[in-house]
Amino acid sequence: MISFLSGCRSVPFIKSETDYGVYLSDDYEALPGNLSTDLLVIDAQYFTAEEIAALHETNGRIYSYINVGAVENFRAYYEDYPDLTLGPYENWPEERFVDVSDKRWQDFIVNELASELQEKGIDGFFVDNADVYYEYRTQEIFDGLTEILKGLKDTGLSVIINGGDVFVSGYYEKNGRLEDILDGVNQEFVFTSVNWEQGTFGKSDEDSENYYLEYLKTVQVSGAEIFLMEYTDDPGMAEQILEKADELGYSVYISDSIELD
Repeated sequence: MISFLSGCRSVPFIKSETDYGVYLSDDYEALPGNLSTDLLVIDAQYFTAEEIAALHETNGRIYSYINVGAVENFRAYYEDYPDLTLGPYENWPEERFVDVSDKRWQDFIVNELASELQEKGIDGFFVDNADVYYEYRTQEIFDGLTEILKGLKDTGLSVIINGGDVFVSGYYEKNGRLEDILDGVNQEFVFTSVNWEQGTFGKSDEDSENYYLEYLKTVQVSGAEIFLMEYTDDPGMAEQILEKADELGYSVYISDSIELD
């Protein structure tokens, strides 16, 4: 499965006054000076409470990225959990999947990391790598993710899950609801695709597009918000995506760089 790309910017031919902005590679000083969105996603580990308060002056909700299913080697806590890693993450050499069933990891994510982020004044969590369940499809991993997500919801803040369609679908199938683990989902590559070897963009194939649209319809019916992340350097395709997303009632953010630099 494709993980959320760490950092992004809008394509130059898309006006920046969108209702959804995702800036995961930028610290406060690197953000656009005129940034104003209804929902802004940042990596709040690298922001101060004062900077987040300043962003709230021109932006609506501010969510922080939080990686619950994998651990990156640039995080300060990476060396604390070598015994919990499960395996490499394809296309992301700096990341390894982590055993979310371990109580020590659950406690760290919910009671330490999430608590630190909440104290900075964020409004919600942008949760990455629930796709660990796609790679390691066991009941233990499923239950571990459930515990973490319920713990994040118990903070009183909102939760958007990035990707994680297999887990989310499985949870809905089992419980008939999603509101106890999430408030929204963000899905990448519904209308676009990427060739990782060549670093080029394309159009999503019909089967993939239909699968994600059916999945997102189910999630939306459950009452959750829907967000899309798409990647293209084609202005015409970008406009088409914006039109489709608007028709469906989805928020969409578009990047024109696979490296997001």
